[in-house]
Amino acid sequence: MLNKKQAFIFDMDGVLTDNMQFHADSWVELFRDFGLQGLDAERYLVETAGMKGLDVLRYFLDPEISEREAERLTELKDFLYRVMSRDRIKAMPGLGQFLDDASQRGVKLGIGTGAGPKNIDYVLGILEMSDKFQAIVDPFQVRHGKPQPDIFLRVATLLEVPPSACIVFEDAIPGVEAARKAGMQCVALTTTNSAEAFSHFDNVLQVIDDFTLLCPDDLLRKLNEKQPMTIL
Repeated sequence: MLNKKQAFIFDMDGVLTDNMQFHADSWVELFRDFGLQGLDAERYLVETAGMKGLDVLRYFLDPEISEREAERLTELKDFLYRVMSRDRIKAMPGLGQFLDDASQRGVKLGIGTGAGPKNIDYVLGILEMSDKFQAIVDPFQVRHGKPQPDIFLRVATLLEVPPSACIVFEDAIPGVEAARKAGMQCVALTTTNSAEAFSHFDNVLQVIDDFTLLCPDDLLRKLNEKQPMTIL
């Protein structure tokens, strides 16, 4: 029998929409102005995708950068991102139907993202999905961003669902690690990493390219049975 209190928690970028390349390219352009030549889009995606701006800047640019300066540079990067991605943001295939099916089964829906409030409003507005989620948590609402579990644990608290009854949907390694630390199972999307990149995570229930073949009932059964990872 399925738990009556269960939740699906979605990262936003690279999960609700395949937009991570735009984020990567905007970071590369920003860092190029600082003379940082060793960073390309692939390195950003593999090493820091999903992290909040402060952590990305401290990782690649300056470990001692102030929060105020990091906020200024992240705003500039986000402006570049929106310019690059405008009119190119689309929902992942099958996402709308999957969300509707999950909601009809009483599954609570939330977002736990490394994006800031302006980018959240930007993406959800374009996708027309602002009303689909009962809780949305960004890194400014918690002490630590991904790969720490704070964001996902906060979403679970707001949804009033225990972590063990949550499934996280993630595309980035730091995000899958954050779900693991939160005690949550995970569905990994291949928008940012290959299926093989997730193979060593024991909390990954399934690896998918998009939502077209995904069934909420199957995931909820796997959550309860904790079946080993499969690739769809």
